[in-house]
Amino acid sequence: MALTVLSADFGEVAAFPADASIVHNIGYALFNLGEYELGAVPSEGFLAAFLIAAVALDVAVDGAVYLAKREEDGSIVSAVGTAFTDGGRDGGER
Repeated sequence: MALTVLSADFGEVAAFPADASIVHNIGYALFNLGEYELGAVPSEGFLAAFLIAAVALDVAVDGAVYLAKREEDGSIVSAVGTAFTDGGRDGGER
């Protein structure tokens, strides 16, 4: 396999122009601002990958929040229900 990879001819390297900004082009494609193109980089493929990754991360966070909940006495209790409070104790700063 190494011999195949080392002896393969991959052709010329295809790259974007040096002054092209892929980030700006993704932003312009996201908000449909095609008339303000900076470097004529076709960014629709990048935009599709960006949106698919965003949806996948959103589903992962929603799933983590759903799995972090538990039931006690028929009501749903958050996993961090009392982590950010003092447990209802009297006192504290006055």
